[in-house]
Amino acid sequence: MSEAKKGDKVKVHYTGRLNDGSEFDSSKDREPLEFEIGSQQVIPGFENAVLGLKTGESVTVNIPSDDAYGPRVDEMVLKIEKEKLPPDFNPELGQQFQLPQQNGQNVVVTVTDISDTQIELDANHPLAGKDLTFDIKLVDIS
Repeated sequence: MSEAKKGDKVKVHYTGRLNDGSEFDSSKDREPLEFEIGSQQVIPGFENAVLGLKTGESVTVNIPSDDAYGPRVDEMVLKIEKEKLPPDFNPELGQQFQLPQQNGQNVVVTVTDISDTQIELDANHPLAGKDLTFDIKLVDIS
């Protein structure tokens, strides 16, 4: 039985948890996650955990934030005066939307605070700065 290596397409079932044990994502009620090892489709720590596994094998791995979604960056939090927003825009706490950047790309932001005069938008990934634990089972290698 072969081991998962760079260039292989793999299918895995997984459950992701934070340090407090709360589950933030799982494939248990969905199709397995499929990705190519080495293509940077998943976070580095997840990809590294799958390397060397054989079909049917499982592993639990703790992934520090640097090998997950990186550190939280304070400069990625923006405060915008409400008067600069379109009049028909009514943001809600936790709402996510895309903002265009100068390079033509869009960035996903989350509304993290709303006051009478401004809103706060956070462009950090919601899991940035967090250490993650994954239970991973390799389902298939192709």
